[in-house]
Amino acid sequence: MKIFLTLITIIATLVSKAHATEVDNGYIEIFAKKYIQQHLNNRAKGKLTIQVAKIDPRVKLNSCENHLTANIPENFNGRNVNIKISCADSISWSIYLTAKITTVIPVIVAKKSISAGTLLDDSNITSTYLDSYKIRGTFVGDINKVKGTKAKRKIIKDHLITLINTCTVCEGSQVTIIAQSKQFTIRTNGEALDSGNIGEQISVKNNRSGKIINARVNAINKVVINL
Repeated sequence: MKIFLTLITIIATLVSKAHATEVDNGYIEIFAKKYIQQHLNNRAKGKLTIQVAKIDPRVKLNSCENHLTANIPENFNGRNVNIKISCADSISWSIYLTAKITTVIPVIVAKKSISAGTLLDDSNITSTYLDSYKIRGTFVGDINKVKGTKAKRKIIKDHLITLINTCTVCEGSQVTIIAQSKQFTIRTNGEALDSGNIGEQISVKNNRSGKIINARVNAINKVVINL
């Protein structure tokens, strides 16, 4: 009977070891990186780059018969985070790793220096990714939103294309004025007296009547008045 129980104990031990997670420093680093990716991807507005600090090679960790668990601070909102990796075995252990997180965001930049009044197109602007910490103020992520607009002022090479330095309708441009209601639509031509982007209200002079009106920018060189 003792021999039988001893045999069962040996088999159980072997099975337990077979299901244990073999842990080495490289495995821990990969586990930490995957956890951070899964935890942060749902709130990241761009691409994440994660660099997990290497574990000192002198640190040796036991295999883990239970699943490894990980935890990072819930209020994390910076570039560096401490992640805790734990094993809840009878002889438990934990280790803390530091990870550097970079979020790159799609932006539009000038391929070359652009003079004020220049039309923006594929010849002078391009899409790229930039570290979110290097971005200040408003920016444009969709190149199609600025193609066809004009530079409001000089834009230096590699600088961001923003709604501040561009205009969908620029001061002095000839525009189409659309006066519309549920019953009818009237189109006429005018001159923009201000610069503006989509959704902004500017002053426009009606070329036919000479009257100055307020209209909302609707598209490139197009403004709308809702009657």
